[in-house]
Amino acid sequence: MLEMLEMEFMQRAWLAGLIMAVICPLIGSFLVLRRQSLIGDGLGHIAFAGVAAGALGGYSPVLSAAAATILGALAIEKVRTKLSDAADMVLAIFFYSGMGLAVIFTGLNKDGGFNLGSILFGSLMMVSSKDLLIVAALGFCTVLFVVLFYRPLQYITFDEKSAKVAGLPVERLNLLLALLTALTVALSMRIVGLLLVSAMMVIPVACALQTARSFRGTIMQSMLYGLVTVFLGLTISYYINLAPGGTIVLTGTLLFLLSCIAGTKRRAQQPVPGHCHCHICEEEGKENAR
Repeated sequence: MLEMLEMEFMQRAWLAGLIMAVICPLIGSFLVLRRQSLIGDGLGHIAFAGVAAGALGGYSPVLSAAAATILGALAIEKVRTKLSDAADMVLAIFFYSGMGLAVIFTGLNKDGGFNLGSILFGSLMMVSSKDLLIVAALGFCTVLFVVLFYRPLQYITFDEKSAKVAGLPVERLNLLLALLTALTVALSMRIVGLLLVSAMMVIPVACALQTARSFRGTIMQSMLYGLVTVFLGLTISYYINLAPGGTIVLTGTLLFLLSCIAGTKRRAQQPVPGHCHCHICEEEGKENAR
């Protein structure tokens, strides 16, 4: 373990991976509970289109991806509020449209200009000091946003209509959350890849939902699962010489299976009489009532 951390590039890879292990589940906790688990994938395809367009026009792939994902996130959020009953359909349309644009722009580009493998799977071992600073700044902004607006975000997550009636700035908070999600996907693309970003927004949260007893517990446990996933994934990939991104995702999947077993055993020991319900929603309802 100490031998692995002696190398400077591995130190940067560990720091970047651990920061992402906190950022992605933190944002993903709100997305998953709002049934928007696939928004990371959708924005990832839009970011891919932005990269291809930037390479075609001779622009920075990171900047073009950031611009594309921000525009895509704003468009998705606007359409979602207008067509709330068809949110999954709208997301799927953006998902496939982004992929279609990426294919077209890639076909038009005869000179190349970007590495497809590094875009999809990242190059965690090639993280530079500048990349690390960008991810750290993004992590700070994300944590600050959640800390400052935790209660309103919690309210919006479970009952957006009531939050509007209560006078909360629902649209503004939704837009800010969408922008943070877009920037997380775009700025982390070159480091951990589109595959890992979207997976890390969902898998640790899915693990936490099996074992957590409250919304706050879900957030804290999802970040813990994220840290464990990255720690084990990077360690395994280094010593067995596997791709870091794929190893981290598969490690998270294994943790999800284990958390399902642990959650099933716990629920069997504490059966819920009468009817099924969401224990997280119930706990948060009691907390809000107080």
